Formats: sequence, structure tokens, C-alpha cells
Amino acid sequence: MTDKKVEKKEEEKKVDGKPISNKVVQKPIFQGKKSNKFRRRKKNEDDEFEQKIVDLARVTRVMAGGKRLRFRACMIIGDRKGRVGLGIAKGADVAIAIGKAIAKAKKNIIHVPLLNGTIPHQVEIKNKASRLLIKPGRKGSGLKAGGVLRTVLELAGIHDVVAKIMGTNNKINNAQTALIALTSFKAEAVKDAQKYKEATEKNKNK
Repeated sequence: MTDKKVEKKEEEKKVDGKPISNKVVQKPIFQGKKSNKFRRRKKNEDDEFEQKIVDLARVTRVMAGGKRLRFRACMIIGDRKGRVGLGIAKGADVAIAIGKAIAKAKKNIIHVPLLNGTIPHQVEIKNKASRLLIKPGRKGSGLKAGGVLRTVLELAGIHDVVAKIMGTNNKINNAQTALIALTSFKAEAVKDAQKYKEATEKNKNK
């Protein structure tokens, strides 16, 4: 039998106008709704944190063949409930640099003890050329701070506080120093903040 006759016989093998094939079709691992579920989970994880750009700069490095151009991004993420993180990364493109910085920020998240919408006690800290002063404020006084320090405190979920930048105006240094300050509270103050949080949660559940 020639090849043409074989092809004709295969075309004749039809049921209700649909061809029958003996080939085994390998199904994909994820189909339909399953893939959508995984996508939704990723979106929910990303929506959990707010993202803000602190600094975006174009940096060059002199190589043997000439200058190498890259982008550096500094990102701050926070959920406004006591969690905040900082990430710095470089990339060939702005979008790549921002994506890397967000991934690093998620790995470097810190937990800030909040006491009635403010910090437990006053903190004055010096790191490199950066010097910051952060004071707890009365309820309803608002967030009195400027620059990158305001962004960090806002994303951390601190509503009533007075803060001042007294050293350098370098955004990255001030952001790093602010995170150090928010992790330097005394153990007793942290315990008081945890007790206050547990008490407020019980009152909400009642």
C-alpha cells in the first residue's frame, strides 16, 4: 500500500465527523482553575504589602571595554500593621532593579511593636552620618516627620509620632537608620506593646 492510500484510510476513521487518533496526548501539569488559584495566591501575597520607591539612580562602572550602565533601586515595603522592610538592588533595567529590591525587602522585614498607634518610647540613634530622633506622640496628634523617615513610619503603621532628621540628607542611610531605630526598643516596652495588642484583639472579638 502506498502512502497516499494509508492517508485516505486514516481520514475515513471518523466518529460523528471527528477523527480518531491512537496517539497518547500528555496533559499539562496544571489546567484551568488550578493555575488561576496559584495566580491569585501570588497576587494576594503582593497586595499584602505597599511599595514605595525611596531612591532610583543610574550608576556606571568602568570596565576594560568601557563604561557599564546599570540602575539602582531602593524600595520600602510595609503592611501598615507593624511590618516594614528595606531592599536595595541593581539591574540592567529599572523594572528588574525594582523587582530585585522588593524581593530583598521581603527577606529583610522587621516587626515594630506598636503601642496605641505609636512607638513605646523615645529613640535617638546615630548610624554612619545619619542621626535620627523619634518621639511617641499623643493619640490623634498625627505623623509629624519628613523625607524618607515619614515613608518608613507610615508604612510601618505608626500614626502618632514626632520624628526629625538631624544628620545627613542621604535617603538610603536615613532609611537604614530608621529601621535600626525601630528594632532598638527595650524588652520591657516590647512586652507592654504585645500585652496591649492582645487586649485590643480580645475586645474586638467580644
